[in-house]
Amino acid sequence: MIERAGPVARVTLDRPPLNLLEPGLIRALRDAFRDLAEDASVRVAVITGRGRAFTAGMDVHVLASLDVARAKALITGLHDAIHAVHAAPFPVIAAVNGHALGAGFELALACDLRVAARGATFGLPEVRVGVPSVIEAALLAPLVGPGRAAELLLCGESIGADDALAWGLVNRAVAPEELDTVVDALVNKILAGAPAAIRLQKELMIRWRSTDLATAVEYGVNAFAVSYASPDAAEGLRAFLEKRAPRW
Repeated sequence: MIERAGPVARVTLDRPPLNLLEPGLIRALRDAFRDLAEDASVRVAVITGRGRAFTAGMDVHVLASLDVARAKALITGLHDAIHAVHAAPFPVIAAVNGHALGAGFELALACDLRVAARGATFGLPEVRVGVPSVIEAALLAPLVGPGRAAELLLCGESIGADDALAWGLVNRAVAPEELDTVVDALVNKILAGAPAAIRLQKELMIRWRSTDLATAVEYGVNAFAVSYASPDAAEGLRAFLEKRAPRW
């Protein structure tokens, strides 16, 4: 489900209580973010779950019915959906209201910022049901380090929000009743930035994850120059010198 409030899109996984992923919900998530990516008025998105979970991962009943060919098709479709979140041209915040397990954990990893309610759990339990953690689980090691990533991947155990904060996995760990307020504060901080600069920054962040240092610097040089093609740069600098809020 997508709700819009001006430049902010809120995407809610609406299959309570656990928002288990199955082909229909996977397609809906993919289509939602592909559509939002085409809308230049979107400046930030928040993704959360309805009920007591962000998403507790794949529906095991779906996994139990697979053979080799269908397994590859399913995981490819899941990657397409999570990649649509990861590659969105605007910042995406995960409001982790409850369990984020398996593919749900990978979905949270694909977001740019993560805020977790205390009581939320993060885990990759796939090895305990006979399959490896794949696709966007590859984002884990650069975020928390190879040792901690290996522990999560190989042991299949979950960690809570406070440990996730200590490990650098989430940006904030808050009381459940404070989740929306803290997420809204981050949204407002993003909206205070120049729209064109935020989009350029997001593009750079994606490119930096998959390139060498020299190429990453080159991308940054080009992005800095391109930013001057937008009126945002002139307005932002003028506002700073005039000691007033910019008018984006």
